Amino acid sequence: MTSQPDEFGFDRPFDRTGTGSSKWARAGRSADPAGVIAMGLADMDLPGPPAVARALERRARHRAYGYTVCDPADRELVADWYRVRHGVTVDPAWVVLLPFGPRTAVRLLLEAARPTGPVLFPTPEWGGFAQLCRAAALPYREVPLEQDATGYRLPLAALTGHLAALPPSAAGPRRPDSHHRPGAPGVVLLSSPHNPSGRVWTAAEIRALAEATARAGAVLVSDEVHGDLTHPGHRHPVAVDAAGPYRERTVTLNSVGKTFNAPGIPSSFALVPDAALRERFTGVMAGYGLWEGGLLEQEVQRAALRHGGPWLDALLAHLAAARDRLTGLLGGAVRSAPQASYLLWVDAAALGLPRVGARAALLERCGLEASDGADFGPGGEGSLRLDYALPAPDLEVVAERLKRLRTT
Repeated sequence: MTSQPDEFGFDRPFDRTGTGSSKWARAGRSADPAGVIAMGLADMDLPGPPAVARALERRARHRAYGYTVCDPADRELVADWYRVRHGVTVDPAWVVLLPFGPRTAVRLLLEAARPTGPVLFPTPEWGGFAQLCRAAALPYREVPLEQDATGYRLPLAALTGHLAALPPSAAGPRRPDSHHRPGAPGVVLLSSPHNPSGRVWTAAEIRALAEATARAGAVLVSDEVHGDLTHPGHRHPVAVDAAGPYRERTVTLNSVGKTFNAPGIPSSFALVPDAALRERFTGVMAGYGLWEGGLLEQEVQRAALRHGGPWLDALLAHLAAARDRLTGLLGGAVRSAPQASYLLWVDAAALGLPRVGARAALLERCGLEASDGADFGPGGEGSLRLDYALPAPDLEVVAERLKRLRTT
């Protein structure tokens, strides 16, 4: 099915006034069209899928709002989504349907894995990983990403070295094909595609990292909430598929909340091939009073996965056009050309902004609110992350303001 031009309202103003938007609250929204434009928090200022709205309206009319159980058929729905959209085979038995967002899922997976060594992740990286490790009282090590003329690359040699130095697990021999047991030597966390740059890692990179992780007896947790937002011409490697024989030590996380612009109704799903880890994960969930499913969460997920494809296709075309417009304007200020999602990772100095205090300077000089690169760990200082998932009228304003910034 092909969508009509602007069938979903991406080219028209979209007013979030009165919706309690945290993105605009942190930016300090102004009713003045010449006021601040929020480009910091990673959600979209675009209308969500009509199918999701219809599903929520229909369910709300039935005034039974009691406890719900998980529908096993929803696992098949997730598997079908991966088959159709990614060409990947997912065993429905791997699927865990979660009534909370990916951040919570990472935190509970850390508890289920119980690493005895440090948690590893590349940097710059989404700041939530460091926050979650601190909350779990787990040591962590940030490993600098490599960079070439095309953008960021995974630091495979450095990560492999850190993994090889992990202490052996007391739970048994470190075999790639053995079940993961409590007290793993370590955990590797990864955003794939990369947040903040939108880089799509290659299947070869993911396979090599999964192998090194498995040989160390550790677990790779791949946060793939931007994976369905991969731009035309690029292919997202689903970690549990790219890992091949090392998938038992690999977990993929995803969420219709990010893909279909519904993060205010938190949900996600995990693909966990290792039955033992899956059992421990759901056991940790139960200890916090959490079970699979969720009343509204299931409604959103079903509607999005069954009927959201045309909306997503139109969104990806809109995002690719916005990316081309802004990267063409900013040129070498873009540190790594985005291949997925709606994030621009830019060099503040190349925009004529100070390395320290760049976020405040951008807000003051042209009314654009961004995320400070320092929030993304070592290597993020002096950078800004801009969210360009905006309707066409706002994108025009953003382009004009950035153009003036570059010429002043």
